[in-house]
Amino acid sequence: MTELLVILAIALVVLGPKKLPEIARSLGRGLAEFRRASSDMRREFLDVSEETRPLATAAPASPAEAVAAPPVAAPAAAAAPKPPETTGG
Repeated sequence: MTELLVILAIALVVLGPKKLPEIARSLGRGLAEFRRASSDMRREFLDVSEETRPLATAAPASPAEAVAAPPVAAPAAAAAPKPPETTGG
């Protein structure tokens, strides 16, 4: 608190009593604009991150649907390993 009072006293001496309120007012407007811009940017980043987030798989509505749905099988070519290639000799 003491440091703030020293800074304000120096500003009052340097700038004068007529200019100090004007400068404080413009500084307050600048800080308000900065806060507004930073909150807009934060909101934009959150919106973009929500759009790029992968969608969760939907759970079946009832247990009967979970039993009735067949499992997805992998293709046969991808499941079976390839034999190693031999060079003729």
